[in-house]
Formats: sequence, structure tokens, C-alpha cells
Amino acid sequence: MKKTLLAFCGLVLSLTAMGQDNPWQQQANYEMDVQMDVNNFRYKGTQQLTYFNNSPDTLRTVFYHLYFNAFQPNSEMDSNLQTLPDPDGRMVNNLGTRQNPIYESRIAKLSENEIGYLRITSLRQDGSNVRYTHESTILKVTLDKPLLPKEKTVLTMTFEGQVPVMIRRAGRNSSDGVALSMAQWYPKMVAYDHKGWHTTEYLGREFYGVWGDFDVKITLDKRYVVAGSGVLQNANEMGCGYEDAGVKVPVLPKKVKTKTWHFKANRVHDFTWAADPEYTHDKHILADGKTIHFFYKKYAETWKKIQPGMLKVFEYFNNLIGKYPWEQYSFIQGGDGGMEYAMCTLMVGGERYEGLIGTATHELAHAWFQHLLATDEAAYPWMDEGFTSYIEYLARQKVLGLIAADKDPFEGSYLGLEYLVSSGMNEPTITHSDRYATNRAYSITAYYKGLLFLTQLDYIMGNEALMKTLKRYYNTYAFKNPTPNDFIRIAEKVSGMQLQWFLNEFMETDHTADYAIEKVEAKGNKTSVTLKRKDRLPLPIDLFVTDVTGKKQYVYIPLRMTYGEKPNTYQAYTRTVLPAWGWGNTTYTFELDIPLEKIESIEIDAENKSVDMNKENNTYRK
Repeated sequence: MKKTLLAFCGLVLSLTAMGQDNPWQQQANYEMDVQMDVNNFRYKGTQQLTYFNNSPDTLRTVFYHLYFNAFQPNSEMDSNLQTLPDPDGRMVNNLGTRQNPIYESRIAKLSENEIGYLRITSLRQDGSNVRYTHESTILKVTLDKPLLPKEKTVLTMTFEGQVPVMIRRAGRNSSDGVALSMAQWYPKMVAYDHKGWHTTEYLGREFYGVWGDFDVKITLDKRYVVAGSGVLQNANEMGCGYEDAGVKVPVLPKKVKTKTWHFKANRVHDFTWAADPEYTHDKHILADGKTIHFFYKKYAETWKKIQPGMLKVFEYFNNLIGKYPWEQYSFIQGGDGGMEYAMCTLMVGGERYEGLIGTATHELAHAWFQHLLATDEAAYPWMDEGFTSYIEYLARQKVLGLIAADKDPFEGSYLGLEYLVSSGMNEPTITHSDRYATNRAYSITAYYKGLLFLTQLDYIMGNEALMKTLKRYYNTYAFKNPTPNDFIRIAEKVSGMQLQWFLNEFMETDHTADYAIEKVEAKGNKTSVTLKRKDRLPLPIDLFVTDVTGKKQYVYIPLRMTYGEKPNTYQAYTRTVLPAWGWGNTTYTFELDIPLEKIESIEIDAENKSVDMNKENNTYRK
């Protein structure tokens, strides 16, 4: 009985540590062998996928993503581009003017030899044929034998594909002239979790993947250099800067036209690569043995210039969030902008140093949130893009000096949210990333409002608690697909506050904040002040009183629903803590121990740390 009880307790503790929302994760291990024809951009491959059903459910069907099928006329991605009022500028041609745009989908104009496609030519489960159907970017597979809980099955397939003209993220002949940018290029198992299958049609936005180990062999023209996810297993055969010092790289006979690159990547949820015959490769080995790679063919001076700074940023993120767990990371010229992938990023450009190093910093920060924690980015893009942007801007200021030390690094995000609210395009943040009515609303919500979720937690519970929360979040949920609730529970445990209300109000509604100084009046030798909550988002109040001599007094009004107080975040001033303000009370009146005639000003949130949308009613002046 004692052993049984101990085993049960151990299971409960294990599940608690993993979080209640995602107590288990599936696993998909890939072995792939691919042959690429660089002349017509077509490829053929074999895939053996060992799928572990760690769920409590019996699976009778499984699904794969076939992302390249989106790059065809009349696809859902094509149709979506033609209906959005503000489509991604990289994916359309503007036949009008900037003031009066007329957008034409670039996908709609692709010819047969320019489209992308991914087709399955055979598929078996444990040696037996299975039924499958292509449905645009999703492959539905009816299993020959149901996959029971805690069991595994082996799915073997052959497939063929064509690399599309570069339109979005993946494709051939990028704007920088990179031949192959191979992102989301293979049949990829759809994520299955406590919510079920995530069979999201690809419209060009976010991803959600299954953890797994990848063993990938890529055969192509021997002139090409390949960079990507994973660690190259045959580096001493390939050369190009990969090989160990002092090793002589074998010279292939002229009659040999191709080389095979062999990569392995463990505990990742995608595999990306890029290839070009003119890549320059720079390599840096850090003190902890990890390797940072740079692959580029254009703007070499700028790509060289960013390298010292990016090594510092890498170490900064290690200390700020937690240790990067994989053996290496690669910055690769390719793609159509900047996009994060497992153990690497594809990014374009280099004419401007500030632009390139800013993009590199943002994409590297994704390694911690999208690729280490790996939330469902399609459902909660703000947990990736927003958190990534937050630490990116800290690095820009504290490591790279791109933002002045006396400037608020997040100022642009506050302005972005104010614009979104005033424009009438604001939507609840729980909107699926593909379902926003406008690209602008999606971008501002995912990047800016996601960042401001953290700045508002800083405002509510203090910066020290926020930094501890980020570290503990990483330590608790690395490799576990956390949800918003998992994060806010960590914040509650660190701060001792109740914070579910904030997750709901700020991220699950379109509510906004507006606090005002409604009345200031003399009351003998004291001053009576009445504040008013004019909108629906609740917040605590930081209030500064300045007397006629210039002396400041800091008054803090906690929010009752937090059932706690933050530390004094303005150490230069003595703080007066007033009774908590309950949300149901729209007004709050208190007295200051100072005559009205001696008050110069009273100001709510003097340093603009909160998301109060109307600053004009925040100040009383003599």
C-alpha cells in the first residue's frame, strides 16, 4: 500500500509540475531522405515517422500539414489575400496607388512551374497500406489499426514536392538571391493535445508543432552549401567552415554531381533548411561549447558587423530567461523577412546595420518562447510574438545600445495599442491568429498587446516579480506547450497576488482602461480627491502629488481583486498605501494631508506605465 501511495503521489506531482492544461505531449520522430533537383526546384523524399500516442485517447485518424499546397491559385491562402482589406505587402502586387491601393494576389498569378505543392505518393502504417485524402494543406489519414493510448506506430511514406516562387517565408530565389529557403517543406504531423487535433488550414500566419527528433538527409548539387536546423553529422565531408580545425575535406570526383548533407535535431518541432552555392559561413564557439553560425551571400559587411553583438545578445537571453538547450544556433540569409525556426532563423537584408541586428535579435528571442516553450502560436500568438518582442527591446537597450538608456523601450507598443483602439479595429486577443478581420489588428495585438501584457504585470506586481516569473515560467514549462493560464499561475505564485482577472480582462476581452481625476476640493487643512474609473479594464493606481515647492509624494491605491500589494517601485519617494479600490465602485475618494493651496499638481501614472487610454484626464494642475 505504501509503495502504491508513493507512486500515486509521484504521478500527481509530475502532472502538477507539467501544468494542468497540457499534462502530456505527443512525440513524432522523423527520418527523412530527400533529393532536390536545383534546376527545376522539385524534390522527392521518403519519410519514416514514429508517432508516440502519449494521450489518454485512442486515435483512429491522424493528420499531416502539407503547407506548400497553399501556394496555388484558388487556395484558401490565395482567397484570403483577395478579401483582406490590408493584405501582407509581400504577397500582393499593388495595381493602384499608396493612397488608393488595388491589391492583386501574387499567388493567383503563379504558373504551373511556379506554384508550390506537396503530394503523398504512398503511405503505410506498420507495413500496411492506409487510406488518405488530400484536402488543400491538410492530409487526412485513416489508420489501418487504431493507435491506443501509450502506444506507438510507424508511418512510412514517399512524397514529392515543388518549391514555390518566394512569396511568404519559404520558396526559391529570395529577394537577396538565396536559391532555396526550405521552411515547412515536408509532410508534418499535425499537433494533437488536450483540445484535440489542430487541423488549421495554412493562411500564412502562425504554427503549432509536435515535439520530436529529426534525422534528415538532403541530397543536392555538390556546389551548394546547406544550413538549417540540427547538427551536421558529416561536417568533415562537407567542408564550407563546418569541418573540425585541421581536417582535410575530401575532394569529390568531377563525375560526382551531388552531395548528401546529414543533419540531426533532437527535441524540436520543425526542421528548416536553406541552400545556396554562394554562402559565406562564419562560426563562433562560445565558452559553454555551443556554436553560433552565420550564413550569408549578400551585404557581407553588415553580416560581419552584427556578429559580436549577437553573441552578447545570446548570452543576455541565457541569463534573462534560462539556458539555451541545443548545441547550436544559425542565422541564415533567406526567406522573405525574418522568421523563427528550430535552432535557426531565416532573414533577409543587411543594407542597414540597425535593421539587420534588430531582426536577428527578435528572431533569436523566439528560440526561448516559440521553440523552447512552444505554446500554440496559432491560438495564442501574443504569448510568442509579444513575449519575444519584450525581451528583444530589453536587449536592444541594455546590450546593443540601439535605444537610449533614459527612454522607455516599449513606448511604441503603447502608441500602437492606442492607435488600434482609436481606429475601431480592436478585437479580443483570444481571436485565432487566422481569423482577424485585418492584418493590422492581428499584428498590433500579437506583438504590441502581447508585450504590454508583460509591462502591465510589471505595473501591477513590480519588475522584480515579473523577471522572476519569466525565469520560473521557463524552468517549469520548457518543452511542455504552456497555455496562458499556466503563465498567469506562475505569476500568481511569484507575486502572491490573484491575477486571473487580468488575464481575462486584458487578453480575453477588448476592454480598455481609463481612470480620471474627477474632483479636487479643499477640506480644511486637507484636500479631498475623487478618482473615477471611466472604462471597464481595472488597474491599481500610482498617483503623484507635487507641492508648490516641487516636493513629490507617492500614493498607491491597490486593486482589491489582486488581494495584495506590489513593492514600492519608486524608491526615491516615500509611499502612502491607501485602502484597496474594488472594481464595482466606479469612484474612489481619499484625503491628502496637505492644503489645496499648497498643491501644484496631482497626476495618475505620471510615467505612463499603464495602458490608460486617455491621459488627458489623468492630471489636476493648480
